[in-house]
Amino acid sequence: MELSKLIADFVVCTKYEDLPDEVVEFTKYCILDYFASAIAGSNEAPIQMLRELIQEQGGHEQATLITGGKTSVTQAAFINGATSHIVELDDIHKASIIHAATVVIPAALALAEWKNRSGKDLILAIVLGYEACYRIGEAVTPSHYYYWHNTATCGTFGAAIAASKLLNLSENQIVHALGSAGTQAAGLWEFIEDGAMSKQLHPGKAAMNGVYSALLAEKGFTGASKILEGRRGFFEAMSETYDLNKVTEGLGAGFKITENSFKVHASCRHTHHVMDLAIDLMENEPLNPQNIERIRIKTYKVALDITDKLNPQSIYAAKFSIQFCTALALVKKSVGLEDFNEETLNNPKIRNLMNKIEVIIEPTINQLYPHQWGAKLEIDMIGGKQITKVTSFPKGDPENALTKEEYVKKFKKLTKEIGDFDELIESIESLEKVETIDGLLESLNTKIVRA
Repeated sequence: MELSKLIADFVVCTKYEDLPDEVVEFTKYCILDYFASAIAGSNEAPIQMLRELIQEQGGHEQATLITGGKTSVTQAAFINGATSHIVELDDIHKASIIHAATVVIPAALALAEWKNRSGKDLILAIVLGYEACYRIGEAVTPSHYYYWHNTATCGTFGAAIAASKLLNLSENQIVHALGSAGTQAAGLWEFIEDGAMSKQLHPGKAAMNGVYSALLAEKGFTGASKILEGRRGFFEAMSETYDLNKVTEGLGAGFKITENSFKVHASCRHTHHVMDLAIDLMENEPLNPQNIERIRIKTYKVALDITDKLNPQSIYAAKFSIQFCTALALVKKSVGLEDFNEETLNNPKIRNLMNKIEVIIEPTINQLYPHQWGAKLEIDMIGGKQITKVTSFPKGDPENALTKEEYVKKFKKLTKEIGDFDELIESIESLEKVETIDGLLESLNTKIVRA
C-alpha cells in the first residue's frame, strides 16, 4: 500500500481509547513543555515583528495567540509555532532530529480551540502528529538534515496529521492533506550562517502549512497521493539516502511520542551532552578554568556540522557554538536562558577558554548517532592532570529522563518573569477531563505581562 494511505488509515483508525495511560501522561508533559518555551519566547523581538505583521493583515478571531489576543486559526498556528522555538528550549526527538512541539502542538491547539474539541481530542491529535513526523524524519535522517531543517520539513506532515484528526477527515482526505503538506515542506539551514531570524519562520510556517493542508483537504482540494515515495516526491528530492521501512515499521505497536527528549539548557541540543559533562564536573570535582591547558570534545559529525563555531558574534550564534557553550558551563556552572547574555558573550574568561577547545569526530560515537547523541570530554590541566568524562544520553533523553517535578520547575523558571500560570499547569495536568480546551487558553491573554 502507498505510504500516505498507510499513515492515513492508521490515523483514522486510532482512537483515544487506544492510548495507554503512560502515553497520555507523557503527552501532557510535552504540552506543558511547549507552553514553557512558547510563553518564554513571546516577548522576543522577532516574534513581535511577526505579531505586528499578522495584526496588519487582520483575520477572524478564531484562536488564541500566546502573544496576546486572537486571530485566524492559520495565523495563530503560525505565531504560536514561531514563539515556541526562539529560546532554544523546545523538545527534540533523537532519531528524527525534530522539535515536534513547535509545529504539531500550535497547529492542534488552534484547530481544537476553533472547533471546540475536547482535551482527549487534543491529546490524540498531538500523539498522531508526533508519530507521523517522527517516522518521516527517521526515514530521511541523517542525509536530509545537512541542508534541511527537519523540524520545518518533516514537521509540516505532523502538523497536517494533527489538524486532519481534529477535523475528522477521511482516509482519502488525509492522503490529500499529506500531499499538500509535502509540497510546502521547506526550511534551509543557511540561516545558521548569519544567525538569521528566518529560523522562526520554520516552525511557524510548518504549523501554518499543516493546518492549511488539512483545511484544503476538507474542502476537496487534492494533493499528490505519493508525496513521500513518488519519483519526484519528498524522499527523492530532499535526501541522498532514505529508508521507506522507517515510516511503517511497527506502526500501531506503540507511540513514538514517548521517545521524545526535553531540553534543560537554552542552546542547540547538539551542545547539551558536553555541557552536562562540564556542569557535572564542576559540581563534583571543582577546578579552576584558568588552570586548564587544553580541552578536547569528541562527538558525532552532525554536532560539528551545526555547532563548530569558534567565534560567535551574537547571543543567538553563541547558542549554536559548542565551544562557547562548553566554556560557559565550565565558567558559570549554569547554562540557562539567563546565562546567555552580552556579558557572557564577551566574557574574557569564556573567550580565552574557547581558544583552548578542539572539537573532534569520534568514530565510535559517530556510528551510534542518531540513536545516541554522545560525547567525550577530555581536559588537560596545567601540571599534567587529565580528566575524562563520557555520556551517551544528555539530560532529558528518555534514558536520562526528567521527573514530573523537573518539568514543572522548568516551566515556572521560564515563565516567572511573564506571569503566574499555575492555573494553566493545573488545566494541563487534568487535560483528558476537559470538555473543550477554551479553559486551557483563556488565562493567557490576562496573565501574560507584556514587555
